[in-house]
Amino acid sequence: MAAENPTIQLDPKYDDYDFPTTAPVAQSGHPGHTTPQQDAQVYQLRMKLEQDGYTERLDTLTLLRFLRARKFDVKLAEQMFVDCEKWRKDFNLDDLTRNFDYPEKAQVFEYYPQYYHKTDKDGRPVYIEQLGKIDLAAMYKITTAERMLQNLAVEYEKLSDPRLPACSRKAGKLLETCCTIMDLKGVGITKVSSVYSYIRQASAMSQNYYPERLGRLYLINAPWGFSSVFSIVKGFLDPVTVEKIHVLGSSYQKELLGQVPAENLPTIFGGQCDCPGGCALNDVGPWTDPEYARPAKWQQKGPQHIIDNTATNPGPTTATAGDEAAAPVAETNAEEIAHA
Repeated sequence: MAAENPTIQLDPKYDDYDFPTTAPVAQSGHPGHTTPQQDAQVYQLRMKLEQDGYTERLDTLTLLRFLRARKFDVKLAEQMFVDCEKWRKDFNLDDLTRNFDYPEKAQVFEYYPQYYHKTDKDGRPVYIEQLGKIDLAAMYKITTAERMLQNLAVEYEKLSDPRLPACSRKAGKLLETCCTIMDLKGVGITKVSSVYSYIRQASAMSQNYYPERLGRLYLINAPWGFSSVFSIVKGFLDPVTVEKIHVLGSSYQKELLGQVPAENLPTIFGGQCDCPGGCALNDVGPWTDPEYARPAKWQQKGPQHIIDNTATNPGPTTATAGDEAAAPVAETNAEEIAHA
């Protein structure tokens, strides 16, 4: 049964929520703060998708995210949803999310740490990437570009459920976004092309298929000149998006600790958290706390079988231009920023 909420119109056919469903800040188009016209647009989008034969992911919170991403243009939101569903089918994402196994994760993280770790002061999941360690040639000796993309997609699915619902339960309010920290330390001129490839490729997955997930973005250890470039770029961005982005140099700790509690921030970033075995591999947060965690809905559907991983280590290879273009990418990227 849909959770009772007097400030949002819920559809009992699709809205099966067991967490708060009202956004904490009164922003137009966000759950609990919609106009009658926007409510009608949700209904219209749902009817169009039902007529097209879609039966999943038609809940109100999801449809509102797609509508916000397209400025409540129902036709454009419908096309975005349809494209997303096609990608999910082509990627075999539902089965992948239930069954993906990534035993090489620890080795890959030696070159490209990307992980969720606890929460910020608003209760949102904190997502961390360290771009300066990227070494494509070394990574492709451990895994493949395809498997890294699969891992990225699975982590997006786990963000949607169970991470964000668990954070919402603990915070007592709806949380739909992340606090992202991107560490640019070590991103020098020799790594610019590799990092750019990751950033460019991310738009295909994060921007198009997981809209409205960026809450705050901290770019720390930004190299010399980065702020100047961004000051030009932000003139072309939506003011709401610009407000989410914080470009910081090496003296970032004070501002970052103003958003992330010291006990939740890894020591490498000036915090106090030092998880056994390293914060990157612990996946600690409300989603692993029995008081707030619930089985994800995708865990309750479909047959279970582990994907064959026998070909995960193809042996030493050298990254080619084609490999780089297919490489996985950072969660937050320039194109995503422009459309968040």
